[in-house]
Amino acid sequence: MSALPIRPIAETPDSVTLSRADFEALAELVTDAQDLADAEAVKTRLAAGETEAFPFEVAERILDGEHPVTVLRNHRGFTLRGLAEAAGIAPSYLSEIENGRKPGSFDAMGRIAEALNVPLDLLARR
Repeated sequence: MSALPIRPIAETPDSVTLSRADFEALAELVTDAQDLADAEAVKTRLAAGETEAFPFEVAERILDGEHPVTVLRNHRGFTLRGLAEAAGIAPSYLSEIENGRKPGSFDAMGRIAEALNVPLDLLARR
């Protein structure tokens, strides 16, 4: 990842003033970094043999017809962009999958399942 061209508007020993655009770009990077860190933490727990139970709300949302990818992405705390990056797919493609406009290739769904640390069959719509 390349460095952003962040240009402070003003600096003091205790603070830095940024443009709104620069602040939002930094905030988005922090969110994406947290998404990746959270995903790694889940992978570590699962690799250690922990089993995972999902809250009732997760199952209820899926049973009510929401796309499993959307529900599990929300449950894991991923942004759409964060999950797309973790899965190595385009955010627009992930959006089309979540909105039911595309079914998602086997490869893409496998990548999404891996990024979410869930079995592939959990992402199948019923």
